[in-house]
Amino acid sequence: MKNISIKNDAGLLALALRLVVGWTYFSAFWRRTTLANKLDPEVAGYIGEKFNAFLPNALGIKPIIQYLVENPDALWINMVIFTIVEGIVGLFIMFGLFTRIMSIGVFGLAMGILLGSGWIGTTCLDEWQIGVLGIATGFVLFLTGSGKYSLDNYLIKNNFAITKKKWFAWLASGILPIKESVFPKVVLTGSLFILGITLMTNQVFHGGLWGTLHNKSIRPKLEISEGQITNNTVSFNVFRTEGVDVYGSWVIAIELLDNNNNTILEYTQDDLAILNKEDISNYYVAKIKPGKHSLIIPLGAKAKLSFKNEVLSTLPIGAYNLKITDISGAYWEHKIKK
Repeated sequence: MKNISIKNDAGLLALALRLVVGWTYFSAFWRRTTLANKLDPEVAGYIGEKFNAFLPNALGIKPIIQYLVENPDALWINMVIFTIVEGIVGLFIMFGLFTRIMSIGVFGLAMGILLGSGWIGTTCLDEWQIGVLGIATGFVLFLTGSGKYSLDNYLIKNNFAITKKKWFAWLASGILPIKESVFPKVVLTGSLFILGITLMTNQVFHGGLWGTLHNKSIRPKLEISEGQITNNTVSFNVFRTEGVDVYGSWVIAIELLDNNNNTILEYTQDDLAILNKEDISNYYVAKIKPGKHSLIIPLGAKAKLSFKNEVLSTLPIGAYNLKITDISGAYWEHKIKK
């Protein structure tokens, strides 16, 4: 490190990158613990509900997300750990302390963001861009380490004993102990690997390479399943898998129709706004619940809805059609047999 000129100090040249990405991660910790209480499950804006929104279209890590949102205690513990890790990684990266091991933290956190929420973004590919740029930044910071303005450099300049350890250069800063003939191949291989991740996820999440471009965050989509009519009750599961993550789907009508499209049972938006909470059995931390003017279904929320009416007990055996209508005019249908 001492033998490298200032202008060729790669760690110094990456200073702006280090400060910005460091603040990006530390600010998440700052927001959730100081500016607002986003770690309290009972408070609006709980980070666990945001995490729940990742579930419908996560890539590769969906089983992990589903387990956590089905187990609120485990979810809370993981959200606290995740927040602390973001705070430590961000702060250490900004100060340039153990930069390389922290850059691996940046890489890992960004990969989690990419795989979990890379499909989310209403006006542009917000979360996907954050994820892929974070991965690339983590890789670059691992290669460069920290330069002149860093605590790693302070330790090296003052000949602290720790800097003499073989592992220090791998975990902190200094010249990476990789042969000069091999180093360009490491850079090229890592860069092409990250480019591959970028192109693959761009295509999977958004159709960004070929086919039809798509954005799953623009309009709501509901999936209806396991519909059944038993005695005087019709029940079914509803799961919101697409749409804007910061707004719910506002359901203004739920109807049961016969094969001739005659209405057998209808719940209007006023009925849904006063729906008994006992008729809603939520599966995850994001809750389907009655709102002021409709039934609100947040992104990632899934629940079993049950409606009792004596008219259902006299229905003849046959097929019926369940129809759910959103305030936007969009609707979804599901066949139910009695």
